[in-house]
Amino acid sequence: MSTTTARSTSTHDEVADRLRARLRGALLRPGDPGFGDATLLWNGLIAKTPALVVRPTGTADVVAAVDVAREHGVPLSVRGGGHHIAGTALVDGGLTLDMSALRGVDVDAVARTATVQPGCVLGEVDRETQLHGLATPLGFISEVGVAGLTLGGGLGYLSRRFGWTVDNLLEVEIVTADGRVRRASRDESPDLFWAIRGAGANLGVVTSFTFRLHEVGPIVHGGLILWPFDRADEVLAAYRTIAAEAPRELSVWMLMLHAPPAPFVPQPWHGRKVCAMVVCFSGVPEDAAAALAPLRALPDPVVDLVGPMPYTEVQSYLDDGEPKGHHYYWKNEFVAELTDELLATTRDLFAECPIPEAEIGFLHLGGAIGDHAHDDGAVGNRDARFVFGITGMWKPAHPGAEGFPGWVRAGWERVRPFSTGGNYVNFQTADEGDERVRATYGSRFDRLLRIKETYDPDNVFRSNRNVGRRQPG
Repeated sequence: MSTTTARSTSTHDEVADRLRARLRGALLRPGDPGFGDATLLWNGLIAKTPALVVRPTGTADVVAAVDVAREHGVPLSVRGGGHHIAGTALVDGGLTLDMSALRGVDVDAVARTATVQPGCVLGEVDRETQLHGLATPLGFISEVGVAGLTLGGGLGYLSRRFGWTVDNLLEVEIVTADGRVRRASRDESPDLFWAIRGAGANLGVVTSFTFRLHEVGPIVHGGLILWPFDRADEVLAAYRTIAAEAPRELSVWMLMLHAPPAPFVPQPWHGRKVCAMVVCFSGVPEDAAAALAPLRALPDPVVDLVGPMPYTEVQSYLDDGEPKGHHYYWKNEFVAELTDELLATTRDLFAECPIPEAEIGFLHLGGAIGDHAHDDGAVGNRDARFVFGITGMWKPAHPGAEGFPGWVRAGWERVRPFSTGGNYVNFQTADEGDERVRATYGSRFDRLLRIKETYDPDNVFRSNRNVGRRQPG
């Protein structure tokens, strides 16, 4: 055993002893039962192994872990759903807080609020709020963690009606780097609350989120429509018009992909390139036919599955398209307009794409996102009307996969001239540098950095898309 390894082992033993004296929840080390589940990441391309895992049963355990990590200089990470593409939930050789035991959801249907613990995934929150015909904007993959999604800003099918997820965040309980438990809202610690809304992973461990809810569902109109890829020019032009004219109750994702071998796809189309629109209309049912008419005006789809369905089903509709353990590498940009050149570039990229399971296209934003001031929360990016994304995904050990990330990066460079200059921090990969973090926050970065230095001057919370000064680990 080397001197460095021995010193590290000794430190971890001391930290473990300190934690055991203070914890009610479990403390795990590599090889212990449950360690694998507590360190599982959605992106199989990321391999990290913490030295210690704490599974808190409440806020006091979180305080203990933060205090011990700070006092011993042990790198600290926080795992909610483990779904961030960069694998920020884990830190090699450090201490991971696995929040998965904290999964309570308390809905106040009269006040239209939901108080959510940080181990929840989106589907669990939607399940509880939909009992009352209520929802808040929460992503579009049901297994994504609520905490990570929210702390990076949050977007979903309801964002055109109600804004970013953090536009609907009313209050948090947070453990900051000094081990203090604080409440933050627009009225209490407003500077901290401003920063949490878009860069929250940099400020502490949130142990409770309170969201504003809205009347949605329980039945909405959703599903997808597929057309042959050789009609891409026609479909993309129609999508531009549909997106520009859509009421706020309608969100339409535009994707180009290979048709899955699913029962709802005619067998001759399995594996063939198609254009897809994924739809959620959350307005009153009587308005659905008019809102969806422009999509139905495109003739001869391969598949048309759009119709009335539970909102919870819409929220899980794309789950099978992002299986756990696949390798994921993607790039994204916010864009304001779908120009002819951008649409042609998007078409050409998919025509050339060598990654069989890749998806290329647009998420539909705008609407209520732009109703707020540009600096209302660190999230910003109020000029974003779409997210452009090249989503590379493949099974482990896929032949030729070593070249896939390079192809994604090259394609992204062709699209960057169309960007607003901003991008979504929750979609940033591990190899993206400080300049990409700065681009996320733009003119808000200096204010964010000042708040970070106030609440976390030693950058204890750095296993994230970090805005503070860099430290080893």
